[in-house]
Order: sequence, then C-alpha cells, then structure tokens
Amino acid sequence: MIDSHCHLDLLAQQKDLQQVLSDAKQQGVEKIIVPAINESNWAAVQILSEQNEDIYYALGFHPQFLDGLSEHSLDNLASRVVSSVPEKCVAIGECGLDFYHGRENETLQKQYLNAQIDIANQSQLPILLHCRKAHQDLVALLKRNPPKYSGVVHGFSGSVQQAMDFIKLGLKIGVGGVITYPRAKKTRATIAAIPLESLLIETDAPDMPLSGYQGLPNEPKMVNMVLTSLIELRNESGQTVASQLSNNGKLTFRFCD
Repeated sequence: MIDSHCHLDLLAQQKDLQQVLSDAKQQGVEKIIVPAINESNWAAVQILSEQNEDIYYALGFHPQFLDGLSEHSLDNLASRVVSSVPEKCVAIGECGLDFYHGRENETLQKQYLNAQIDIANQSQLPILLHCRKAHQDLVALLKRNPPKYSGVVHGFSGSVQQAMDFIKLGLKIGVGGVITYPRAKKTRATIAAIPLESLLIETDAPDMPLSGYQGLPNEPKMVNMVLTSLIELRNESGQTVASQLSNNGKLTFRFCD
C-alpha cells in the first residue's frame, strides 16, 4: 500500500516516528508521501525522506498557510525543483483553495495555486490538491491552467459529479478515513461509483481520524483500514482493488518498483 498523503513531520511531534514507521510496515504500507505546507517545513519533510527509504515528499504552499510569505517564496520553490528535481520529491503541494473561513485572500490563494501548477508542469511533477468549500472555483481554475502531469484531490468527500469533474481533468481522487464512517453516505456512495483506476488511499495523518479512533492521532498504518472499507464498498475483489490502487500510486508518482 501507498499512503498518498501523510503529514509525518507533524505526527512525529506526537509519537515516536520509528515506531510509527515500523507499525505501518507491518500493516503493508510500502511508501508514504509527506506533503509540505509552506517554506517553514520544507527542510523537515526533505530530511525525513532522506533518513527513511520508504518516505517521499512534496513541496508547496497550503492555502491556509500563506501568511508571512515573502515576495521570493514562489521563486524559492521553483529554484528547488524546476532545474533539478530532488530524487525523492515526487509532487508539488500541498496546495489548492480553501474558502471555509471566507474569501478574504481569494486572490492570493489563486495566485499561489496557479504559480504552483506552473512549477509542477515545468518540473514534470503531479500536484497534491486541497479543496474545501471551493469546488467550482478549483475546477474553473484547473480548466484554465491544467496540471499536465496528473495529481490528486486529497481527502475527497464530495459527490459523484464533483469527483468526475476532477477525473475528467486527469486527476486522481484521494480517499481517506471519511469512508469508514457509516453516516458518510454521500462520500461512500461516490467512492463506490467512480472508476477504480481514479482512486488513491491516504490517511492525512495525524488528522482525519477513522471511525472508532476519534480523539487519537491518525497514523499511516491506518491506511490498511481505509483499504478494507474501500473493498467493502466496491464490486471488485479485494485483490483487484489492492492491486489497482498500488498501480495507481506507482503511475501517479512514477515509482519504478
């Protein structure tokens, strides 16, 4: 399994990292992708990756963490990845649009997202997208400035039509712990209906706790429970689902093994 979205640097502040990684490996997690939120943790996610062969990372600017950035911030991202992409940097992100608390910085969010799509395209990398209360805006922006090397809409919890809007743009849908909640009927129905080749699984650890584990930090080992819930929702065999998900991750992030 590949945990396609896991903030290990934040989880390491709460739990012993080596135990977390050991537990994940025992559950069959082969690779973990750690997205950055802005310049403040670029070095941390890169060091995590360098110290652990199963950890890969993404660099970018999360739409909720754009305060305090300098006029050189986007140039700094481009200089890190465009000319010579670090070996274990497999995506740009986490980036996107988030209007949950209003649209006061809408222009800034869209400016940074467009710039990061450009950087992803120049560096031939996929993009990790965050979307909250911004579906129509994000789809419209992506149509004007499409990611050329695919990407993932992570932590998806929308409708079939919303998922298909992204899939038609060549993006994958990131499925997390929300599908473990029986009350999440809309999301569960969506994930059951959309093409299997368009899905990836994730934890978003330490956030997005699974059903029955509320109040506890999420961990990459829990992606196994996400997979179990997904298999229960699909018509395909468990082996088919697991194999296709692994292939989806390898194709998206261009893993060779």
